[in-house]
Amino acid sequence: MKTPTKIIYLLLIFIINACGFQEEKKLGDFKLLPSPQEFEISGISDLKIDELKLFYSESNDSLPVLGDAFGELNQTDKKSDAQIIFWIDEKLDLPAEGYFLKVQEDQIILTGKDKAGLFYAFKTLEQLAIDAKDQDVHLPICSIKDFPLLAYRSIHLDIKHHLEQTEYYYQLIDKLASYKINAIIAEVEDKIQFERHPKVASADALSKGEWQKLSEYAKNRNIEISPLMQGLGHSSFVLKHEEYKHLRDDPEIDWAYNPLDPETYRVQFDLYEEAIEATPNGKYLHIGGDEVHTTGRGSGKSSLELQLQWLNKVCQFAEDHNRIPIFWDDMPLKHAEVYGPMFDTEITNEEVDKIWEENEHKLVEFLDQFPKNCIYMRWNYHSPETYGNSKAMDWFSDHGFQVMGATAGQTRWVLMPQRESNIDNIKSFALSSIESGLNGLLLTLWDDDSPHFELYMRGILAFSEYTWSGDKRTKGEVKSAYRHREFSDSLSNEQFGFIDLLESPVAQWKNILLEGNSRNYLMSKPEAMEKLVIEMPVANNPGKWSEKYADRIKIAKETIKTTDTIASKIGEMKNLAKRNTYNLEIYEQVNNLVRFSNQALLQLNDYDQTTDNLERKKALERLSELKAQFGALRKEMESTYGKTRILTKPDNYILDQDHHVHLANQSLSFDWQFYAEILFLQKLEKNIIEKVTLSDIKD
Repeated sequence: MKTPTKIIYLLLIFIINACGFQEEKKLGDFKLLPSPQEFEISGISDLKIDELKLFYSESNDSLPVLGDAFGELNQTDKKSDAQIIFWIDEKLDLPAEGYFLKVQEDQIILTGKDKAGLFYAFKTLEQLAIDAKDQDVHLPICSIKDFPLLAYRSIHLDIKHHLEQTEYYYQLIDKLASYKINAIIAEVEDKIQFERHPKVASADALSKGEWQKLSEYAKNRNIEISPLMQGLGHSSFVLKHEEYKHLRDDPEIDWAYNPLDPETYRVQFDLYEEAIEATPNGKYLHIGGDEVHTTGRGSGKSSLELQLQWLNKVCQFAEDHNRIPIFWDDMPLKHAEVYGPMFDTEITNEEVDKIWEENEHKLVEFLDQFPKNCIYMRWNYHSPETYGNSKAMDWFSDHGFQVMGATAGQTRWVLMPQRESNIDNIKSFALSSIESGLNGLLLTLWDDDSPHFELYMRGILAFSEYTWSGDKRTKGEVKSAYRHREFSDSLSNEQFGFIDLLESPVAQWKNILLEGNSRNYLMSKPEAMEKLVIEMPVANNPGKWSEKYADRIKIAKETIKTTDTIASKIGEMKNLAKRNTYNLEIYEQVNNLVRFSNQALLQLNDYDQTTDNLERKKALERLSELKAQFGALRKEMESTYGKTRILTKPDNYILDQDHHVHLANQSLSFDWQFYAEILFLQKLEKNIIEKVTLSDIKD
């Protein structure tokens, strides 16, 4: 028999349900990235994500490729039954890739200007769905009008020094699509299994068939993959091989082709053609052409003439194969001596104009030799806002040439990108490109010193924001949106912004155990351990070593405190994150490596400072343990990186002459990443561990 209290309780529940009372609906925190051009929230709908089951297409179109935000969606013939209604309307007053999205009380309506626009409407809906699901709230009643401000929004995939696990590329394409990136320029070098020149291909290269699958997968997500195959210079991946040495401009150097040899073009065109075959949906062929001087071989032709001769031939080849050639524009500007002002933030506009006035004729003399079917790509990674940079771009535009910019999310930074993921410069170049009416922008992500690709993500998302939306968010707001979208809405707060905090420790880590700025040169110097690794303390002269390295020791102490703070933040974020914890694991490994090197320095300081025999014994014991500690750290780091990354080159891989001293080009194994630590431990072993035994220190 029920008690009166229970009866009353059940009666109240019945009355509440009968009268239609519901739990109060809450409005969640929705941070879309990139920002829509117009986004207005006016209430809370009756729609929860797990209740979205049916869709209706007025033109009977199939659903675009969807991510994991929704469950299974089925088509219905009754518009009134559907929660999602969509169609394409080419008459929409929007640019290409534009869309409208409306979330109403009980229906969602998506209208795309074109197929890409409809796809992006669903990508935005997915972000709304993820936020609603994360926060256990209903979708907001909202209206979105959206379109990109730059038509071509491309990231650079530089795989010349290593490959990722193939599955990672598919996952990357999905992520790029979710942030409305619509192109990839893949710097492939020897990572295609060339059939015409199999010797050029690395043993771990992807087949053309695999590249074609990636290309098709990307196309279905509105991403176009085009190849970058370096041409006149940066050609060591070909010219290092014995079979191709005769094509070198300088017989002793594997950097540049001889542009006067007809066979140069036969080989290059073969490689270009196979790269085009591997990326059948691409629109462009990036031919490189930067950072190269040629000797002329006694022809009497200048470097500029020879480069233009080469450029015309390869541009004609691209046109014949229905590709638009893209060319790095730096060498003509260098030959004409107008290059420097692009990177000088101190020079006045008047001084820039004077330099151009004095030197422009060097370009004009060869004006008719500059191909018109080419896009001249103006790369500037740190100062795109300079008058000199815009002056150079204007020169090409004013003379009827097509121009596009290239900014950077990663240049020559070791271990992780610096300068707040270069967001300021990404923003500056994106906004100036929009203002100038340019077609697009490329985000370069160089693999020269090869940080893990996951560490480029914040820069990629900033690029997505500013190329699509323009100047809608501050840098701080972009960082917050990055954490919100990549990890969880609960992590958008500034207190979780550890990445900027890690930059200075990483920058100092690079040479903390070395003399000078020498990490990139260690593997090429036989005497590196003796001359480039810091000195070791001398047992009979305590304190002298610590005095010499006092400034460095101070930095190390501060760095340890910072890395401990970062470790705590990452640990908290891993617990709170709803997705992408692998990204946090990579940062964790970076932080661990930085901490180890600084801690090793402090342990040397402890050893050097103490004069107490017992304490000195303990300090020596701790130094003796460093090798094992490093071995465990390296094993864990390689295991974590290796979840997505191929860490070693094939056994038969030939390293080139490494003219630009790329860390990632210096060993077949992953030793290049740790070589300073390896040499430091060897020197420690030789000079202290083997020389000073515990028995030498009397109690």
